[in-house]
Amino acid sequence: MRVLRDSLVLLFLCICTLPASAENDLQVSNIAELNVAIASAQPGDRIVMANGVWRDADILFDAQGEPERPITLVAKTRGKVILSGTSRLRIAGRWLIVDGLWFKDGALDRGSVIQFQKDRGNAAHHCRVTQTAITEYNPESKDVNYKWVSLYGTHNRVDHCYFRGQNHDGQTLVVWVGDGPNDHLIDHNYFAGRPPLGKNGGETLRIGTSHVSMNMSRTVVEHNLFEQCNGEIEIVSNKTCGNIYRYNTFRASEGMFTLRHGNACRVEGNFFLGKGTKRSGGVRVIGEDHLVVNNYFEGLEGTGTRSAITLVEGIPGTPLNGYWQVKRALVAFNTFVDCAQIFEVGNSFGTRGRVLPPMQVVIANNVAVGRPSAPLITQKDEKPDIRWVGNMYWGTELGMDAHMGLVRKNPMLEQREGIFRPSEKSPVIGSAIGRYGVLSDIDGQIRDKMDVGCDEYTAGAIQNRPLKPSEVGPAWMK
Repeated sequence: MRVLRDSLVLLFLCICTLPASAENDLQVSNIAELNVAIASAQPGDRIVMANGVWRDADILFDAQGEPERPITLVAKTRGKVILSGTSRLRIAGRWLIVDGLWFKDGALDRGSVIQFQKDRGNAAHHCRVTQTAITEYNPESKDVNYKWVSLYGTHNRVDHCYFRGQNHDGQTLVVWVGDGPNDHLIDHNYFAGRPPLGKNGGETLRIGTSHVSMNMSRTVVEHNLFEQCNGEIEIVSNKTCGNIYRYNTFRASEGMFTLRHGNACRVEGNFFLGKGTKRSGGVRVIGEDHLVVNNYFEGLEGTGTRSAITLVEGIPGTPLNGYWQVKRALVAFNTFVDCAQIFEVGNSFGTRGRVLPPMQVVIANNVAVGRPSAPLITQKDEKPDIRWVGNMYWGTELGMDAHMGLVRKNPMLEQREGIFRPSEKSPVIGSAIGRYGVLSDIDGQIRDKMDVGCDEYTAGAIQNRPLKPSEVGPAWMK
């Protein structure tokens, strides 16, 4: 019996000294326990942070999960783990998830509040930050520059997060681009309440920099709400190639979406709602091979460089941080309603040397209901190379010589499901000339009749509409 008892004791001791099995909940209540848990975490484990205020917590989440068994760092109760003071989060490794944290009542003096990188060469891949918030995480001086979120690595995701009240220098979310595509996803976030910075550097979202602007990023930005994002003229600043921006809503913001550097980006199915806000604009196009299709613009008060669509002049032999000539842009199947100025063609911003007009541009199958106080088109260049096809306008003067691709006719739009759409007898129905690769409309419905404007008249189910705060951001903040 003694031999058997000793054998059982030995077996028990051996079991207790084995590494913890995967898919455990590791409960932690302070930074020391958190560091131990991160170091020992196995694929499938959850590290659960105790509710309460974690002040000056410098978290390095460096671990290795697996595709079907990520390691998750999660609040015990979403929104009840408060990171304050000088708290920050760095993520490194693969297949990691951060869930339910709230950064507030704090500030940094440099760097980033959330950074998908430990240090140079140690970035995150296939990692995710979700259901997380950063609010009013501001220093005493607005001249202090740091980012709220810095995305490095590849295949990372930021979703269902809330970013509000940034008032200092530095972008809210930055994608840092290297030599190859990064394939990030930024979706279902709520960006709100950014006051004017008074200088450059107040973008809400920036993808790339001028130095890497010819590199491929392939980031997808979709289903985000930008509301009262007034930091500077560029709410979103695109500075790389191959990005997709779709189904986002820009509401009551003093700025515009800017294709500042880079080529071959797609801006599709977005809602630009000025709500009478001064200096609210649409899309500014610079560079080559961009597509601006299926977007809806209403109540924008911006003019000149802040028009609903601005095609900018280029600089001969421009440096990377200069202005590239607009080439081969497609602006098609968009709807414009009650905007102060719709098309600004060839704007030079008064900058010397900007003399290259847009070339090989196609503006097709758009519908516009304008204002009598401003022409549909303000053309700064004498000979822009633009092909106008199948466009319909009403309520304003043309602003240029008559053109067969610009037809003055009442489109008979009616307000329905949040935007102005074609009525049953609207002349836009079936009037589009050419498809230009646009297979569906702003609602996600298949185009068969090929109507002019962003919305195809149909009784089918609507998949996309202007976003509301209740449809984005963390569920625990609803």
